[in-house]
Amino acid sequence: MKLSAKTFDPLFRLIRRVVDICYPKQQVVGFENVPDGAAVIVGNHTQMNGPIVCELYFSEDCFTWCAGQMMNVREVPSYAFADFWSEKPLRSRWFYKILSYLIAPLSAVVFNNARTIPVYHDSRILTTFKTTVGKLKNGKRVVIFPEYAKEYNNVICDFRDRFIDVAKPYYRQTGKELSFVPMYIAPNLKKVILGKPVKFCAENPIEEERRRICDYLMNEITGIAEACPVHRVVPYKNIPKKLYPLSIPKER
Repeated sequence: MKLSAKTFDPLFRLIRRVVDICYPKQQVVGFENVPDGAAVIVGNHTQMNGPIVCELYFSEDCFTWCAGQMMNVREVPSYAFADFWSEKPLRSRWFYKILSYLIAPLSAVVFNNARTIPVYHDSRILTTFKTTVGKLKNGKRVVIFPEYAKEYNNVICDFRDRFIDVAKPYYRQTGKELSFVPMYIAPNLKKVILGKPVKFCAENPIEEERRRICDYLMNEITGIAEACPVHRVVPYKNIPKKLYPLSIPKER
């Protein structure tokens, strides 16, 4: 069930306004590093902070990849619990199971009305790529949070690398090599920092480009975090706040 964006637009605007008022104000640094026109901005997810920051602080020409399940009322509960709350203490998981059902209608309203591109991990990924390349060809920017539950270091989890593949059809259709911009979101510092971009090289094998670009992005994001004052990193996994890692471990 996909809720009508047209029908629920007033509710979405109300929710967005409330979030805008309540969410701590962020300072965005480094927009000059984002190329004019098409680009892919790649950041650390920081749980719900990443999508919120993109919706509130990025311009109307930025579109964020969003799990397609979060746009479908029937699919939200199982996806939300597994992705957000599966590592909560056993004694409280019953609460989050219930919460996953309660948020389903609001999730569908929000993510169907926000500037999102639905992402799937089955044959529908072709639609995701087609929509993404279409946006890029029109000079839009796309924001992607490619972390998954495999630790890379104390700042970020490893990246799923297939998002790099959008650069191939984009190059084929435009003759232009796509830029990928690293972004570090630090809610505890109230900062969003954009780093220097890396450009896709169409002459290289795609497997090589996936690894090269992902390594660059992950290392740049880590470097940005470590260059900031020492702070607690909001991790990809929804773990207790007392377990949030430091940007620079004490043993170093």
